[in-house]
Amino acid sequence: MTVRVLIVDDHPVVRAGIAALLAGEPDFEVIGECAGAHEAVLFAEARKPDVVLMDLQLGDGPDGVNATERLTALPDAPKVLVLTTYDAELDITRAVAAGATGYLLKAGPPEDLFRGIHAAARGETALAPQVAARLFGHMRAPAPALSPRETEIVQLLAEGLTNRQIAARLFISEATVKTHLVHIYDKLGVDSRAGAVAVATGRRIIRT
Repeated sequence: MTVRVLIVDDHPVVRAGIAALLAGEPDFEVIGECAGAHEAVLFAEARKPDVVLMDLQLGDGPDGVNATERLTALPDAPKVLVLTTYDAELDITRAVAAGATGYLLKAGPPEDLFRGIHAAARGETALAPQVAARLFGHMRAPAPALSPRETEIVQLLAEGLTNRQIAARLFISEATVKTHLVHIYDKLGVDSRAGAVAVATGRRIIRT
C-alpha cells in the first residue's frame, strides 16, 4: 500500500529535501508541502493524507503542537509523525499529549524515517532512540506530585483563566497564585502556562 504523505515544515529547502528522499521510495507518495499550521489543516481536510510529517517550529504562526492537535481532531484524522531537530523532554511530552503517533529527529538516518512513516500509517508508535530513552527515563523517575490546590490551579489554566480570574475563583490573592505557579512549573519541569497544561494533560493529572 502506498502511504500518502504531507510534509509540514517552514523551511522550503528542508521540505524539498524530505520530498526528494521520499520520492526515491516506491511505498511513499508526497501529496503536498505546507509551511504553516493553518495551511496544513486546510490541506489535510481537502486531500486526506495518511501521514503528516510535522516540524515543531513553524515560524511566527501556531507551532507544530498546535497543528498536531488540530489535525488529530479532524474526521478521518491523519497520523502525525513529528520530524524535528528538538529532543527536549518538554517538546516530546507536548507533542505526544497533542496526539502525535511518533517522534523522530531530522539527524536520524533515512531508514528510520521510512520505518517511522510505515509504522505511523499502521497506527503504531515510532520513536527515535534518543526520544525513547528520554521518555522511559522520565517514566522511571518519580515525579513530584501536585498538591490538590496546585492541581486545581492547573485545571483552571487549562480552562484559559488568567491569574486574576484564578485568584477570584479560589478566593486567594494574585501573589499566591503566582507562588503556586512557580511550584507547579518546577514540579512539572516546564516554564510556561501552556507547558504546564500540556504536561499535566499528558500525565492525566487534569482533563481538557
